[in-house]
Amino acid sequence: PVFLGYTDSDSVIASGRVFQDAKIPFITVGATSPKLPSQIGDMLFLACFGDNVQAAVGAEYAYKTFGKNAAFLWDKGVEYTTLLGQYFKTRFTELGGTIALEDSYEDKATDFSAQITKIKALSPQPDFYYVAAMPDNIGTLVKQFRDAGLNGPIVGGDGYDTPDLVKTAGASTSKVFFTTHALMDASIGTDGIKKFIAAYKTEFGNDPENAFAALGYDTVYLMADAIKRAGGTDSTAVKNALEATKDFKGITGSISFSPGVHVPQKGVTVIDIEGGKLTLGGEVVPEKVPAP
Repeated sequence: PVFLGYTDSDSVIASGRVFQDAKIPFITVGATSPKLPSQIGDMLFLACFGDNVQAAVGAEYAYKTFGKNAAFLWDKGVEYTTLLGQYFKTRFTELGGTIALEDSYEDKATDFSAQITKIKALSPQPDFYYVAAMPDNIGTLVKQFRDAGLNGPIVGGDGYDTPDLVKTAGASTSKVFFTTHALMDASIGTDGIKKFIAAYKTEFGNDPENAFAALGYDTVYLMADAIKRAGGTDSTAVKNALEATKDFKGITGSISFSPGVHVPQKGVTVIDIEGGKLTLGGEVVPEKVPAP
């Protein structure tokens, strides 16, 4: 047997030991903590990049594009946002950036007035706001920031990759930037993305909502490729085949593993939301990545 699933690091931490103890090869679709393989064991692999990689891209992109002075907020209730925020701070300050304000908020928060008040009291105002957030409340945060007159760039991670952001924040949402795994746009995507979107629409009647659909697709075919090379589903053979994966061509990028590396080194997509539309800000490989 094998297992595929989860897009949240806390879920993998909670369940991963069960699969490890049972010696079942496990690929997580989108849980991005680079600590997971060391926390769980050698049966766990990531189909996605690690948070240290996307945070480094966010820090480097924002430093070069917006400036050296940031307000930094994070959701303190989950592993993903806590680690993402830590990695951002490490890389941004290493570049020479200054954190003008560092604050956290409760998971599932719906009122960000306390954080807004603190930011508005800053002088000078920060060049941008880095917010490590979950999908369920980032739209609310963006709307409250804009309604309060905080109009600087808002930067974050793949927790922003949800249609609910624009749906909640409003159709005029602009100057929001985030790192993710791919831009699901048939007009500018790679041939692989275009074909995937067309096939997805044929099957489900609509375009994929975000990059996690493509990550799921990649995960299934990555495991199928490993099983084929292993000659069956024997757990040890499949694990060894996964560790021997070199340059597997996925929709979201190339995936390689080795016995000591179960997190692939992949490029990061930067998305820019302008006027409620998702546009490509860039495809980036970070210059330097914080250690897990």
